[in-house]
Amino acid sequence: MAGHSKWANIKHKKAHVDAKRGAAFTKIVRLIVAAVKKGGPDPDMNPSLRLAVEKARSANMPKDNIERAIKKAAGDGNANSFEELVYEGYGKAGVAIIVEALTDNKNRTTPEVRKIFEKANGNLGEMGCVNWMFKKMAVIHFETKGQSEDEIMEIALEIGADDVESGDGMAEIKADSDSMIPLMDELRNKGFEPSGDVQNIPDTPMEVNVEDAKKVMTLMERLEEHEDVQSVFSSMVLSPEVEEQLMAEES
Repeated sequence: MAGHSKWANIKHKKAHVDAKRGAAFTKIVRLIVAAVKKGGPDPDMNPSLRLAVEKARSANMPKDNIERAIKKAAGDGNANSFEELVYEGYGKAGVAIIVEALTDNKNRTTPEVRKIFEKANGNLGEMGCVNWMFKKMAVIHFETKGQSEDEIMEIALEIGADDVESGDGMAEIKADSDSMIPLMDELRNKGFEPSGDVQNIPDTPMEVNVEDAKKVMTLMERLEEHEDVQSVFSSMVLSPEVEEQLMAEES
């Protein structure tokens, strides 16, 4: 089971996301539009839309905003069509980076993403250069609501999770990416309030020192700030010592 620093960091990341909620909502609306154009406006019949809706819920987007985005996408024949793009490359110290984007202009987005890599001591690579180092998995967080670690473990195994960690009143479960929706439904049926997303999880996480960690985090933050970028993943993992130093510097 993970120690305190992991869950403190999760809460810190959530606060960071909340601070940029407006930009996050704009990106999620784009994700919803793309999903509706791809498979229709019914989440029960459109897995991509259901995933987009779950992402919206995890970001605390109001239900009215979600429904409005779906209706607008379904009824607006002139809405932009978005292309799904995946960029792969390397950050400082050889850390592998995957960038998922939605764009209506690939010829604009690609050079801009390349420039972000270059300015942050990274390199944009060819398709497939790092993807093999990652596995797509559902990653779900929820408050344990007083349940013990053993009880959370039992619940996770019962609903079919591959891995579970808990501590400080929070739990994280990982499972096959196709299992995310049924797992979240099961957790809600059991009285929990899960939030989750499909993520690229590195098979071999890479530890780096504090200075390299700062540079990789700067690269990831600049990529995340790009309006076309939906998600950024890396093979970097922070040791408790490095994580503690970084959090101390931010406090």
